[in-house]
Amino acid sequence: MEAAKLASDPYNLIITGVGGQGNVMASRVLGNLLARQGYFVTIGETFGATQRGGSVMSHVRISSRGTWSPLIPKGKAHVVVALEPTEALRVLAEYGNPETRVLSNTRPIYSVGVICGEQNYPSREDLEKWMAEMTARYWFVNATEEAMRMGSPMFGNIILIGALAATGLLPIEREAFGRVLAESLGPEKVETNLAAYDKGFRMIA
Repeated sequence: MEAAKLASDPYNLIITGVGGQGNVMASRVLGNLLARQGYFVTIGETFGATQRGGSVMSHVRISSRGTWSPLIPKGKAHVVVALEPTEALRVLAEYGNPETRVLSNTRPIYSVGVICGEQNYPSREDLEKWMAEMTARYWFVNATEEAMRMGSPMFGNIILIGALAATGLLPIEREAFGRVLAESLGPEKVETNLAAYDKGFRMIA
């Protein structure tokens, strides 16, 4: 399959969250999907802590010309997809630029410092203010809340992939996504995960 032209080549995507949210799985499913659509995809992952709750960041580099080094250079991300909103800000500060787009879940995950009252978690208003100062465009999606309505917070990452498809920033094809889900998760899980994808798509479209 001949790959459609990308807005930039390579196109640099970062998926970020904390351990246990499933962003590594999301990056691999998305990488497989884009490879199926004819692109060269390189994925690199960094872990702030190995245990559940530490920062996790997946670098996904997409090209129609060949493979690239797995880590995105500082300031060169085109899109940041965040399963946790403050992780979006952290990644933007290091890898973003004024043209970077951001798609973020709204549900916070509180650090031990916040839970103990030693730190403050920013308000939604502050998050949006800082996001507007750091990026060209951003979208907030209630991915976790919608996933919980489907029965599991782990649908949140698939909801975000659907929302990413709706932004038009990457050529994500629903039919190809279904085939990748069948290979990655098993045919019995395709229907519910496509429902999550569709839910995310409708939240942006």
